[in-house]
Amino acid sequence: MTGPAARVEVVRATLQQISILENLLELYAEDFREFHAIEPGPDGRFVYPGLSLYWQEEGRHPFFIHVDGEPAGFALVQRGSRTAGNASAWDMAEFFILREGRRRGAGTKAAHQVFRLFPGLWEVRVMQANRAALHFWERALSQFTGKTMVAARQDRKAITWHVFSFESPTPEK
Repeated sequence: MTGPAARVEVVRATLQQISILENLLELYAEDFREFHAIEPGPDGRFVYPGLSLYWQEEGRHPFFIHVDGEPAGFALVQRGSRTAGNASAWDMAEFFILREGRRRGAGTKAAHQVFRLFPGLWEVRVMQANRAALHFWERALSQFTGKTMVAARQDRKAITWHVFSFESPTPEK
């Protein structure tokens, strides 16, 4: 799927493509089951509550991540911090790369592209139990900011989170 010269693109998802995003969310949920208790609904599918809001509410942005022209993941971005209460911060609500694209730089390239789309304060939350994601975000954010990133620990509803806060610069003109 990807190699050293892979072309990574972040593309806004349209409402007509919601079924593709729902399919990718199924894979995402299955991965999440390794460290967090989620169960499929009575129809055997995982449902992402509020997915349609990404096309209805201002401040929500759904994206596909394409690698070499093929769907390889997604990013769901929304305005407003879930932890610090800062309504103007950007929040990486969900981020997913298919297994074939992991550890090959596609996720880092895609995350950096998303951050550049929305200059300003950002927040990325990672469950402590999701060790692979924690290492990914530490590395990707350190590369993006040019400094070692240290997450703040936060316990909410019996889950320990690591919260990264950083600034995405406004592009120079």
